[in-house]
This record gives sequence, C-alpha cells and structure tokens, in this order.
Amino acid sequence: MAYFTKRYHPPGTPPGTLVEHPEPTEHPLRLRLIDFSAAGVSEQDGVSSGQCKSSLTDDTLTWIHAHGQATPDVMRELGEKFGLHPLTLEDVLNTGQRPKVESHDHQLFIVMSLPVWRDGELSTEQVSLFLGKDYLISFHNSDDDTFEPVRKRLHADERMRARGVDYLLYALLDLVIDQGFPILENFGEDIEELEEQLLDAPSKQTLNSIHQLKRDLLLMRRMLWPQREVISQLLREDQALIHDESKPYLRDCYDHTIQIMDLFETYRDMTANMLDVYLSSSSQRLNEIMRVLTVITTLFIPPTFLVGVYGMNFSNPNSPWAMPELHSHYGYPLVWLVIFAMIAGMLVFFKQRGWF
Repeated sequence: MAYFTKRYHPPGTPPGTLVEHPEPTEHPLRLRLIDFSAAGVSEQDGVSSGQCKSSLTDDTLTWIHAHGQATPDVMRELGEKFGLHPLTLEDVLNTGQRPKVESHDHQLFIVMSLPVWRDGELSTEQVSLFLGKDYLISFHNSDDDTFEPVRKRLHADERMRARGVDYLLYALLDLVIDQGFPILENFGEDIEELEEQLLDAPSKQTLNSIHQLKRDLLLMRRMLWPQREVISQLLREDQALIHDESKPYLRDCYDHTIQIMDLFETYRDMTANMLDVYLSSSSQRLNEIMRVLTVITTLFIPPTFLVGVYGMNFSNPNSPWAMPELHSHYGYPLVWLVIFAMIAGMLVFFKQRGWF
C-alpha cells in the first residue's frame, strides 16, 4: 500500500483549479442516472450531464453515480449544472482527500475512504458525495460497481425509495463503512497465520510480514479514523437536508465505525506484541544454539588439555620427570578411556544441573 496517495497541485496554484493529472486514464468516467420514487425506479447508464440536469425537473428523486476517472471538463460541466462549489470539485478531482463533511449553499459535500483488498494488496479509494434537496451525486474513482447492492435494494424495497435521498445517503455511507469488516477479516487471518509461524519456526520472512501488516494497519487507521468524525458531525450539527427519521440509521453507522476502530486498535496491539514475541523467540533460539555450542566446547576442553600434555613428548628414560605412559603398552587406549570417561562424567553433571 502506498504511503502517500493524495493528488495535489503545484504550490501556489489558485484554489479551485481543475487540472488533469498526468497519470493515464484507466477507467473513463461514466454517469449512471437513477430516478426513483415510491412507485418505481428508472435507471440509465452512460448518460450525459445535460440528461442528469433535466431529470431534476421531474417529481422523482435523483441519484447520479459517476464512476471512473474524472476529468476537469466533466467536473466543470457538472459543477455549472448543479451549482457545485469549485473547491469541492477540486477535492473530487484530487483524490486521496481526508474524510470530511462540508456545507455549501443548501448542499452537503462528503468525502469517504473506501478500503479495497485487490490482488493481495490493500488500498483505499475515494468516494465523494453531494447531497441536495432532491438529488444525490456520488463519485467513485474506480470502474468497480461498488454500489450495486444499494441499487438492487432500491429496485426491490419500496420503503427505501419512499424515505428520500438522505436515507439513500445513509445506505451509501453504511456500505463504505462496512467495507472495513471484510478487510479486518483478512487482517485477522493474516495475524493467525503469523502467530502460528512465530510458534513453529519464525524466519526473516515472518518479520517482513509483521512489518508489512503493521504498516497496513497504521495507514488504514489514518484513512478510516476520520470517518467516525464525519458521521458524528452529521448527527451533531443541525443539517436541514438530513431528516430526523434518518438519524437513527446514521447512529448505527457511527456504531460500526467505533467497532471497526476498536478492532483496528486490537489488531495493532496484537501486531506490536507479535514483534516482541518474534524478538524474544529469536533471542531464545539464539540462546539455545549458544548453549549447545558451549556444552560441546566445554566437553572438549579437558580432552584437549590431556592430549596437549602428552603431545609434549618428553620421553627421556634417564630423567625422573619423564612421562612413563609414553612407553606403556596400553597407554594409547588408556588415554582414550580417560577421555571418554571425562566426557561422560561432564554430560552427567550438565544433565543433573539442567543445562541441556
């Protein structure tokens, strides 16, 4: 996961400037128009911004979902037709924003971070939401149909369609926040696997995996922690666009953010403890190796001394200080017998002391 994902303009650029970024556009922007009421749902894909604007004159509620890479031209056109603030358009174009909520001229602008686990790597994608009186505009800088479950519910549930766009906002926020639970499940599986490796045979790869997991948890916490503030602000402030009937559902979203943050904190502590366990395990393993080597070295010290003494070869028969064993018929096997006896005696002594 990249440490720095925010797009930005060169320092000194005027606020609200919309500039296309040099990265290639993998997923061109597509607009999906959904008009709904208690009676039914009308859905069109690949529409223009002009068609989106004309739908606001109907008696139905409107949800415009833009998925893919936004361009300055499309953002300017949408901004002019829907009265979107230039600073919010800049925030949509420059992805990687911190989750937040802002009020602009009878309109709410909300930025959320969507955690995504793709191809074994963790990343976050920005979701931007504009809430008006009778419409909701959502931007997602990916080609994935992330909000498909919400669209299916909108088609199937008449009560959901009758509750208004603020309830639709809750449904989208709830989906973005709950996306953290599958990510946490993957983290939990990784932690269990690393714990087994620590107990069985910790290696350098285990240490690298622990560090990677720790970095991912810290980065995810940095991106997801502000989302609790977003929901809290929507509940705390007097927002005319959010009715009292929708606030209990937002409180449920707030509870989910707390659960996710609690799990993140728990996993982060567990990862820090695993790092301590790895260091302790490595030290213990090194101590065991050193103990075995020390025992082996100690066992050979007396035989080395003995063979060193008899290797001096002072065998003058006329000297009273000569070594009589050098001319003994059984001298050589007796030396080996003494060596084996010393080694066996030391092994028994070490075993009684519990040194190995």
